[in-house]
Amino acid sequence: MAKAEKAGAVDELKAEFDGSSAAVLTEYRGLTVAQLKQLRISLGGHAKFAVAKNTLAKIAANNAGITALDDLLYGPTAIAFVKGDVVEAAKGLREFAKANPLLVIKGGVVDGKSMTPAEISKLADLESREVLLAKLAGAMKAKQSTAAATFAALPTQMARLAEALRAKREESGE
Repeated sequence: MAKAEKAGAVDELKAEFDGSSAAVLTEYRGLTVAQLKQLRISLGGHAKFAVAKNTLAKIAANNAGITALDDLLYGPTAIAFVKGDVVEAAKGLREFAKANPLLVIKGGVVDGKSMTPAEISKLADLESREVLLAKLAGAMKAKQSTAAATFAALPTQMARLAEALRAKREESGE
């Protein structure tokens, strides 16, 4: 590869690192081109899966301010640059790795934080962003409903108390 091509590849990889919320490194040794194509399709719009030379990827990551990947860049390496939902991309990679054991997740970086393969697997266990937001909204609505019921109960209780005092006064003849 000529020097100009290497510089262009580094710039392209750096742009991917800069534009991604996460990058997951995998080893793809033994996977066929058809299987890699299937993986790219299964990731959909959540991630871009690219095969990269380790030296160029290391330079690009360092230029992007990411040093956590240096120890993971060995052997045949492919990088999933996650642009969409990190959880969905992690689920796609984990499911593909279950069906194709030759795909090994080495680790990655999410929002600048280094992640081990076990942490990426735990990330895949989470529900999607939309589901988590819906649960949060439901919990907030339930708290608001409880507060509204509490505030509505106060005037009702005051009215009952006033009525009980009035009735007691009438009985005692005051």
